[in-house]
Amino acid sequence: MGIGSGIFLIVVGAILAFAIAPDTWDVVNLNIVGYICIAAGILALVMGLIYNQQRSHTSHRVERYENRTPPPAV
Repeated sequence: MGIGSGIFLIVVGAILAFAIAPDTWDVVNLNIVGYICIAAGILALVMGLIYNQQRSHTSHRVERYENRTPPPAV
């Protein structure tokens, strides 16, 4: 899960938690499902940021060839 999916879960959870009445569906309380989605979205967002930060701390090796001859003048 990345940053985009974390934001998506937060938005869907906010819609379920705050925009829908809790007694809309008798099988499951949609407010609780919304709060769970918000928590999962925040967790996914934090994990995505941590993984992107670790990815930016990589080292790269650059090889330079100094003994090249310049191109001929036209």
